[in-house]
Amino acid sequence: MLIIELLKSLLYGIVEGITEWLPVSSTGHLILFGELLPLRVSDSFSEMYDVVIQLGAILAVIVLFFHKLNPIAPSKTTEEKKVTWSLWAKVCVAVIPSAIIGLVLDDWLDTHLYNYITVAVTLILYGILFIVIEKLKPSSKATIPTVEGISYKTAFFMGAFQMLALIPGTSRSGSTILGGMLLGLSRSAAAEFSFFMAIPTMLGASLLKVVKLFAEGVTVTSLEWGILAVGCISAFIVSLCAIKFLMDFVKRHSFSVFGVYRILLGVLVLGYFFFAGR
Repeated sequence: MLIIELLKSLLYGIVEGITEWLPVSSTGHLILFGELLPLRVSDSFSEMYDVVIQLGAILAVIVLFFHKLNPIAPSKTTEEKKVTWSLWAKVCVAVIPSAIIGLVLDDWLDTHLYNYITVAVTLILYGILFIVIEKLKPSSKATIPTVEGISYKTAFFMGAFQMLALIPGTSRSGSTILGGMLLGLSRSAAAEFSFFMAIPTMLGASLLKVVKLFAEGVTVTSLEWGILAVGCISAFIVSLCAIKFLMDFVKRHSFSVFGVYRILLGVLVLGYFFFAGR
């Protein structure tokens, strides 16, 4: 049983590492994966696991962008350090909307929206939006080519788009990248700032889930801690590759292919559960 559950968690980590950064919804994929290959853990731990596993993915961002995000790097000039501090300030502004709404609606969202129907509908809806926005607003017309050019106002509005990701299946990276493109960012700038926004957002979400778990008096077994560790480690390793892939991909391609993928997956999910009688 131990080996099987650890192998399952390894697969969960691989899914998380790939889907967290690609605009296809990691939460949606984990919910669907849980339907098909559920972990043999308590319901409370399972809810916490789906969020805290993202810590591995977040560590990958910190590692890959450490120099750019480090405001006290000795190799940076005074002006470069100032720009880095300014970038962090904009990231903090960007996470305010989702932090407020997330704290207020966290339990309601868990109860009412974490299901395959919500996931399938949002997969299809945002898949269509990706294709439409790419057609109407190509990246060549972007007015903000790099993250350094993002204003505090733009950062806040990107944070407003991030609130949409509170609905399972939306995709945090997908909603912020779409929002960034609508606000005039290039695909690469929107993707990069989306990664940076993920650091405080996902750290906060993970902390909230852990605090709630222990506040409810839930006891975590040694097996469950092992399952979580395996998931986080595999998510970190796979995320390193997924982030590099996406940053290279957006320089040469549009996001339309992810839109098509989302639509096909959403239809497949609806069909699967319909014929399964769920």
